[in-house]
Amino acid sequence: MASTKATSLRRLASVTSQLSSSRPYSSLPALSRKTYELNTGAKIPAVGLGTWQSKPHEVEHAVEWALRNGYRHIDTALAYGNEAEVGLGIKNSGVPREEIWLTTKLDNPWHKRVTEGIDSSLKSLGTDYVDLYLMHWPSSTDPDDLKKHYPDWDFIKTWQEMQKLPATGKVKNIGVSNFGIKNLEKLLNDPSCKIVPAVNQIELHPNNPSPKLVAYNTSKGIHSTGYSCLGSTDSPLYKNETLLSMAKELKKTPQQILLAWGLQKGWSVIPKSVNKERIEANWELDGWELTPEEIKKLDSMPERFKVCGDAWLPVKVFFGDDE
Repeated sequence: MASTKATSLRRLASVTSQLSSSRPYSSLPALSRKTYELNTGAKIPAVGLGTWQSKPHEVEHAVEWALRNGYRHIDTALAYGNEAEVGLGIKNSGVPREEIWLTTKLDNPWHKRVTEGIDSSLKSLGTDYVDLYLMHWPSSTDPDDLKKHYPDWDFIKTWQEMQKLPATGKVKNIGVSNFGIKNLEKLLNDPSCKIVPAVNQIELHPNNPSPKLVAYNTSKGIHSTGYSCLGSTDSPLYKNETLLSMAKELKKTPQQILLAWGLQKGWSVIPKSVNKERIEANWELDGWELTPEEIKKLDSMPERFKVCGDAWLPVKVFFGDDE
């Protein structure tokens, strides 16, 4: 399903929301069934379950609950250390593998070992393929010293190796994560880049909206997926009066408001939870929507914070070019 660069630019990612505040309740689309078409022609479900920071022995049940409740998109990563539990949750759910969109990611110290990385993930997940394989960070970290970057390797070379994966059948689509405009331009302008990333998974919430980066992704035919879309654990978002008052007025949870905001702005969302009731509540997005005025209120929130910075990496990856 790999796409050439030229094909990708002709077939921009389908990220325009199909929602309209003027339509009656009965004609609103089911967000739970909504998908976005990628530059490969594949369709990624709009709502998925994130598994970052989920504690051991909780992920398996969370994945099972989510799939039984209707989710068809699960996001994990080698770095999370929970791929085996995700695989068990998928198996225990009874949902056929072919009905599930499964994303995992190549860890930073594995950049020189792309084939080994995907094989490790597939073995842990108990599956023959993943629907989307992402380069987790644009940092080729030395596995012998995590504070150092390889002197003879970078994400361009990693992408060269990742481009070989779709032909193996182990990976349906390839993409990146945590890439800003500067690094995307470096990647896309390199002559070795034959496949445009299908997805750029980035942190997206009203306090880190990244409008320039999202627009850049779209202009290149790259779909945006929002991680930490609920602001993550102990988020200051849940003390924000604009969000709380809107949730109260609409009789929705703050989390539902945040998810609707992202979906109506055109990206897929992967809320993380291991709580059965919250997993179910985060799925209750059908039959209602935010008005343009409500979206504008959320867009206008002035506070800024990032859940994931780059201080822990051996190289800088965020350059303030997202807004």
